[in-house]
Amino acid sequence: MKQLVIATKNNKKLIEIQTLMGKQDYCLKSLEDFGIFKKIEETGHTFEENAIIKAEQYGKITGILTIADDSGLEVDALNGAPGVYSARYGGLGKNDSDRNAYLLENLKGKRNLAARFTCVVALWQPGLQQTKVFEGIIEGVITEPKGDHGFGYDPLFYYPPIEKTFGEISIEEKHRISHRGKAIKKAVEYLQQTTL
Repeated sequence: MKQLVIATKNNKKLIEIQTLMGKQDYCLKSLEDFGIFKKIEETGHTFEENAIIKAEQYGKITGILTIADDSGLEVDALNGAPGVYSARYGGLGKNDSDRNAYLLENLKGKRNLAARFTCVVALWQPGLQQTKVFEGIIEGVITEPKGDHGFGYDPLFYYPPIEKTFGEISIEEKHRISHRGKAIKKAVEYLQQTTL
């Protein structure tokens, strides 16, 4: 069975990606499985750039097929912020609750609360010049926190078709409709159709 490295240091994201990948013909490994604790600096200006940076750098360290993602929340009234800085929004050392509170504070008085979650998955393959990328986007609206499922901005992200926030739905339901779910599904379809 071929090995595939999931290049993330975020344990919640690791579990989510492992679940989304499902039962493939790959043995899914974490960075910790390889004793890799080095943090790669995300110096890109887009989700795609950051996903590629992580997939390529961790892939070159392991020499094994590597998948990485970068994702975040983009809010129209904040000119697309927090965007690629979603995990660092409001400064380093903040937790999910701090970042959610900071986001709501910055949205006070704003009328347009349209937002989207974007995820870009990058797949690095040994011996190939170009890293493959797959994107998933889901449109919603920012609301007051509701629900205690998920992580990050999930409790603030209201998805109109189901009339709930991502914090109010089960992990299984989130996987079916989420930005990461969409991007991972495309990556899985690529892996199923390609001999690596």
